[in-house]
Amino acid sequence: MQKIYQVLLVVICSVSFIMAQQIQSPSDFLGYELGTQFTRHHKVVEYFKHVEALMPNHVKLEKYGETYEGRPLYVSYISSEENMRNLETIRENNLKNAGIINGTSSTNNIAIVWLSYNVHGNEASSTEASMKTLYTLLTEKQDWLKNTVVIIDPCINPDGRDRYVNWFNETARKPYDIDQQASEHREPWPGGRANHYLFDLNRDWVWASQIESQARLKIYNKWMPHIHVDFHEQGINEPYYFAPATEPFHEIISEWQRNFQTQIGENHAKYFDKNGWLYFTRERFDLFYPSYGDTYPTFMGAIGMTYEQAGNSRSGLGILNDEGNILTLVDRVAHHTTTGLSTVEISSKNAAQLNTEFKKFFNTSGLKYKSYVLQGNSDKIEALKSLLDKHEIKYGNATNGKVSGLKYSLNAQGSMNTTSNDLVVSTNQPKGKMVKILFEANAKLSDSLTYDITAWSLPYAYGLETVASTSLVASNASTSKTVSNSKNTNATGYIVRWNSLKDAEFLTDLLTQNIKVRFTEKPITTDGQNFDRGSLIIVRGDNKKVENLDDLLVNTANKYNRKLNAVASGFSKSGPDFGSPDIKLVNKQKIAILSGKGTSSLSYGAIWHFFEQQLHYPVTSINTEHLGKINLDKYDVLIMPSGNYSRALNEDVMKKLQSWIKAGGKVIALDRALSTFADKEGFKLKRFKADEDDNEDNDKEKTKNLIPYADRKRERAKQMITGAVFRTKVDNTHPMAFGYSDTYFSLKLGSSTYKLLESGYNVARIGNNPTKVSGFVGSEVMKKLSNTLVFGEERLGKGSVIYMVDNTLFRSFWENGKLFFVNAIFFVNNNAFEL
Repeated sequence: MQKIYQVLLVVICSVSFIMAQQIQSPSDFLGYELGTQFTRHHKVVEYFKHVEALMPNHVKLEKYGETYEGRPLYVSYISSEENMRNLETIRENNLKNAGIINGTSSTNNIAIVWLSYNVHGNEASSTEASMKTLYTLLTEKQDWLKNTVVIIDPCINPDGRDRYVNWFNETARKPYDIDQQASEHREPWPGGRANHYLFDLNRDWVWASQIESQARLKIYNKWMPHIHVDFHEQGINEPYYFAPATEPFHEIISEWQRNFQTQIGENHAKYFDKNGWLYFTRERFDLFYPSYGDTYPTFMGAIGMTYEQAGNSRSGLGILNDEGNILTLVDRVAHHTTTGLSTVEISSKNAAQLNTEFKKFFNTSGLKYKSYVLQGNSDKIEALKSLLDKHEIKYGNATNGKVSGLKYSLNAQGSMNTTSNDLVVSTNQPKGKMVKILFEANAKLSDSLTYDITAWSLPYAYGLETVASTSLVASNASTSKTVSNSKNTNATGYIVRWNSLKDAEFLTDLLTQNIKVRFTEKPITTDGQNFDRGSLIIVRGDNKKVENLDDLLVNTANKYNRKLNAVASGFSKSGPDFGSPDIKLVNKQKIAILSGKGTSSLSYGAIWHFFEQQLHYPVTSINTEHLGKINLDKYDVLIMPSGNYSRALNEDVMKKLQSWIKAGGKVIALDRALSTFADKEGFKLKRFKADEDDNEDNDKEKTKNLIPYADRKRERAKQMITGAVFRTKVDNTHPMAFGYSDTYFSLKLGSSTYKLLESGYNVARIGNNPTKVSGFVGSEVMKKLSNTLVFGEERLGKGSVIYMVDNTLFRSFWENGKLFFVNAIFFVNNNAFEL
């Protein structure tokens, strides 16, 4: 019997070997040598399907989603025939090992390695390498697959990739030009790095604002791999970066995760040294900000790593770098293929320990805070629950009682009374360490020189009062309340409170249905209820031409779960009556956004996405190069994304813009766009400058040149803000702040500071004693933050300029700031008058 089994095993292995030999190499399948031209996404998918068709017992292709432009998203599973037969069992055992699903895991010494390619579309070499890696694993490295399941995502960002590849193919010379100044090395705005909405998908793992990220999270959390590699490209003069990463490491990262990165790096180095390829480690790329393709997997128990090859969009098919070496796409593909294969090899050799250490990671007993209790607006709680659902993080509703601990509004010990409306998120769950990372008030930073923002705490981002408790807080299964409205045809009108982005969605839906809506600038008491500033009022008399008004209102309110409060009379018990000048009609604004040269493509994309996917309201995109010829009178609002407009807005265009504003136009400037107006004639915005007479500052200036060369970079950190959260004071009587309290926690992304407006309105500001609650702020810039502007309005003739120093739409995750932006569009300077 044993001999028969051995014979069968030999036969099976022989068949697998024969089938592997029948697979076409990527070069043979595509009809050109891999790396000699860029492959469009659909041809990459066809190659993976070709391999699956010939080796179905070793390869399985699974579609997990589609991009905004309709391109398919796939992962491919590659392993031995036995592992493929037991693929579902391997997956379930791994989740049992982590405690994510119930049951006892059988012995599961199978390593799960996930290789993700081309998250940045114009870092295009890695998708080419994915095909070569697949082919090599099946034709040369099948032994590694006996105890390893390899998951390959050949292209995370097909929309961005094809944008770059199509541009390059229509631009490049044949043969390719290695001159750095050639057009084929100068990708135009917006470039192929980002997705359809120009979001950086490598910063979106946690926030999951984009459809590609949402789809990926579902399949990623279905597997929870032990190893995850995110393939990238960097500048043309930096040869290759691979693990280990540099500090800061988040404190949650285990010693095993740190040490095994080094083992992986040493394995790569062996191959790079053999080939005479240069590389570097332990520089630039840290493991702190949680929304990267290396940190998110790391905080989910994996060994998460970034690999960076010299190249990006500047390289094309070949370029002469500053050291006089020609860097080709063929080289780039070879390097990425090598590190991909080396990762599988070292994982296969350590499969048993990977499983053991993976299980250990999910022990959360050592975490200080056991529960986070959140209280506030129900819409914001629902929005947070939606985010947690994407990560399969558990939560519940609190019970009536009291909880004590670190109170976020105080940034100190405190307590609050709880009700069944409050949310409890506990660290006593498999993903408890990710809960800590996302909810902690101020993440511990081991080094101030970091690659990204240093503050992201969800309670501040969602505007929810929170207490972090060292005790496990009891909770019940979470429920959501549904509003069911009924029409009242006898009512004079309906009032809807204004507190959240859901209220804004309700408003824009009504406007697109041509239903006239008013808002109140003063509190109202009517029919026994109090309504604060910003509350929406739909008056029957305004909408006589609207058929079935009540039915439309009820259906729309139910759609957004809004409560319609029917009002019998326009005569208020206190506050303005419905016909008061303080109850203004919301204008159906015609909005334009600047795009193109000078604008930040990421900032533009965040605005574009906000209007199309969240607010569902039409906007017109205007290229900065055409602004001089555009008839601005067609628009009520012009939005300026963050950017440098010094070239785009020349003197003539600025005069035109000023005239339009004075005639009643409204400009909303975000972040760096404020420099267009700061210290310029005709505008009151002034940059904050340190007191030049301060002797201490003058002494420091004199000693700057004495700082050693090696210390200059760290010295510059004193002038930096790397994404820190500040408590700000809010004038919530101003229309821009309707729906807010007098305190707002703002995410500050840069060190530019502006004085409070001497004339106009300082809607939100940092006070005399700046209060930073989270993140890193350099000691020198901290001194410049006292009494500085966060949000403000300057009147210019009949119009306004809205200054938003802090960008509330950044990466679409600072949910509590978005209503400021909406208010600026629809409420500020409504029915403008000249001061």
